[in-house]
Amino acid sequence: MKRLDMTELIFKIFAYTFLTIFAIFCLYPFIYSISASLSGRDAFYQGRVVLLPVDLQFDAFGSVFALKRFWVSYANTLFVTFYGTIWALGPSILGAYALAKKRLLFERAFNFFRVFTLWFTAGLVPTYLNLMATRDIFDAIGIADDKWLIVIAMGMNAFNIVLLRNAFEGIPGEIEEAAIVDGAKEFQLLSRVYIPMSKSAIATVGLFFAISRWNGYFWARAVTANSNEWPLQVYIRQTLEEILIGDQPVTTPYAPNSIVYALIVCAIIPIIIIYPYIQKYFAKGVNVGGVKE
Repeated sequence: MKRLDMTELIFKIFAYTFLTIFAIFCLYPFIYSISASLSGRDAFYQGRVVLLPVDLQFDAFGSVFALKRFWVSYANTLFVTFYGTIWALGPSILGAYALAKKRLLFERAFNFFRVFTLWFTAGLVPTYLNLMATRDIFDAIGIADDKWLIVIAMGMNAFNIVLLRNAFEGIPGEIEEAAIVDGAKEFQLLSRVYIPMSKSAIATVGLFFAISRWNGYFWARAVTANSNEWPLQVYIRQTLEEILIGDQPVTTPYAPNSIVYALIVCAIIPIIIIYPYIQKYFAKGVNVGGVKE
């Protein structure tokens, strides 16, 4: 092995130490959520739950699984994530394909306005007013208090379009020219050349959209008053509020907060299961879409 000089050795020690500490900080909240959901009531109230469960019990998860509203909200979240990701990917792919073409009329202007939204954000108050105006528009056309409103609205993301556009621009022009010589039209170029050759970038952007829809709270809470339309994140928040304002005596072997931690664990598990299968696309997709030669 190549012997490292002193400065490089110090840098590597510092980098690995920093990354290890950072990973522990990121992992600890998840471990604590599991431990708090599995610990007994007295151990939780006394603050004895630090890393591992104390007075192990599974009643909190049993109570969660017995709740009908939990399964309804879980089904709503799966619905919103699945259809919301497909809905968001469609316009993003079409927009990125068009913006990647130099022959697009006013191509520079369109790309400037897209990037401008990444440089400057409107701020909290204008964003809130925009969200409320969007809700009123959909309400006027008859789409209100429905999970389809969560799916349809807010489907675009400028950063994800940048990733897809850069990935499309990385495809050799000779391949497109050969397809055009064979008689391929625009939609055939997109579906048979660009999409198959950009699977990693599309999978990465799809992951970003899916996580955003799975974890989405504010917009879902703003447009759905019917609890039967709530996704899981809104239901968790509502459950937490009910626990905070509740003053009923606790007779269960677990603390009321353990219910919330059990809900959080149930909300995280699907992402943990899916992520390893698409991790190989994630690293490659970010490199392909994030670096432009």
